[in-house]
Amino acid sequence: MTEKTIFKRIIDREIPAEIVYEDAQCLAFKDLNPQASVHILIIPLKEIPSIDHIEKEDELVVGHLFYVARQLAKKNGLTNGYRAVINCGEEGGQTVDHLHVHSIGGRNLSWPPG
Repeated sequence: MTEKTIFKRIIDREIPAEIVYEDAQCLAFKDLNPQASVHILIIPLKEIPSIDHIEKEDELVVGHLFYVARQLAKKNGLTNGYRAVINCGEEGGQTVDHLHVHSIGGRNLSWPPG
């Protein structure tokens, strides 16, 4: 049996998170290690390990994650910009094997990241 990811445990309400949005397709919560004044993680309820695991049938839910990122940026007053990022794989900075969008803003974000 595969161990649940921390995100699946949040979905299942086994561990607490500061949830800021939820619907039938996704859940959004504040990052425990925020990189800016606004740092929200948006995850699909469906367990998709990474971008490399997205299937044709996942197109709508993946698009929905970015729509929710936009809505949450607006709700959090990020009118001067924000970043929506998906890390993929160990070298890409992914630390949890559950697809997630980082919505980050509230400060000037430099480029390149990392």
